[in-house]
Amino acid sequence: MATLVNKRILLGITGGIAAYKSADLARRLREAGAAVRVVMTDAACEFITELTLQAVSGHPVYRKLLDSEAEAAMSHIQLARWADAILVAPASADFLARLAQGRGDDLLTTVCLASAVPLAVAPAMNQQMWRNPATEANTATLQRRGIRVFGPAEGSQACGDVGPGRMLEPAELATLTAGLFETGALDGLNVLITAGPTWEALDPVRGLTNKSSGKMGYAVAEAAAEAGAQVTLISGPVALAPPERITTLRVTSAQEMHDAVHERISSAAIFIGVAAVADYRPASVAEQKIKKTAERLTIELVRNPDILASVAALKPAPFTIGFAAETEHLESAARAKLAAKGVDLVAANLVGGSEGGFGADENRLLLVDRTGSTELPLASKTQLARALIQHIAKQYQQHKQRRAS
Repeated sequence: MATLVNKRILLGITGGIAAYKSADLARRLREAGAAVRVVMTDAACEFITELTLQAVSGHPVYRKLLDSEAEAAMSHIQLARWADAILVAPASADFLARLAQGRGDDLLTTVCLASAVPLAVAPAMNQQMWRNPATEANTATLQRRGIRVFGPAEGSQACGDVGPGRMLEPAELATLTAGLFETGALDGLNVLITAGPTWEALDPVRGLTNKSSGKMGYAVAEAAAEAGAQVTLISGPVALAPPERITTLRVTSAQEMHDAVHERISSAAIFIGVAAVADYRPASVAEQKIKKTAERLTIELVRNPDILASVAALKPAPFTIGFAAETEHLESAARAKLAAKGVDLVAANLVGGSEGGFGADENRLLLVDRTGSTELPLASKTQLARALIQHIAKQYQQHKQRRAS
């Protein structure tokens, strides 16, 4: 299950005999590549111990709504921001009722309310409780809100009854959890993405570059693959491992990135230029290391090819998205880039401050197109990339409809 590699799964456990399976579930999620944090209700602790879940998850278990040891006693907000998805297994009838009512009277329900990530529940209860009209109504309410319901299965139950209400087995739940990230929004499309910095050689040792870590571009590539796209990632020099399920090509300079893009752009439906490409390069590269001699050194620079503008100018052009890292006047700078490059969408963010930007694990984006703008609030780059891909998928479909009409 490569789709769980580097995913953060918050596993909620409520009261019920099926809680004994949750330890195996946590183990299987980790084996599939996920990082796991566990939240237990008080009732869950009557069936399985915190120590067991701590051992299999590799982290302390969370129980308290207001934790004096957490930052500002707001552990529910920290957990909500940390998670890429929430899975509650087992989910008792009582939990389903409280979630449907929007109650936040314990840590688990509060985390669910405070999070915007995919949420799934795996019901486990007596067959008559599952068939009760109240439970049926609560489950239907949750499904209308976009909450995924995994199961339940049918079979013999701990109480001696036979019927629906058994929690699905851990292996199946792990597979279904991986499926939460497969949106299908870009099914069948070829997407070409650039990421990272470029390095413009000055001599065999030195060069001109920037602070881009490549984290945002790699996250966008993974999000596009989760959405069903065939992704090619052209990466500048970064210290990141190639993402799974993605064709990754390594380049160094802006010219190399330009050439790699144009060798492959003809098959791409969407181009996302996340890379921080150097605007200029040294006019000449010294064959030997430049020695420190004079007090001043003058370096002549020449312009690099404009990858983004050259892609947008193609006939026909792919749906083209550019990134803009700015230090001030974010929206006006993004609109200027939108017009100058002729692209369909610009994703802009501020850099150089204390929040987000190059090297950080979190960011926020302002998405600017010809009709308006959309703000994506501060989130992990993984979560931000998923939101960006969903926005791009909608814009792309509208773009196709306009071209067809």
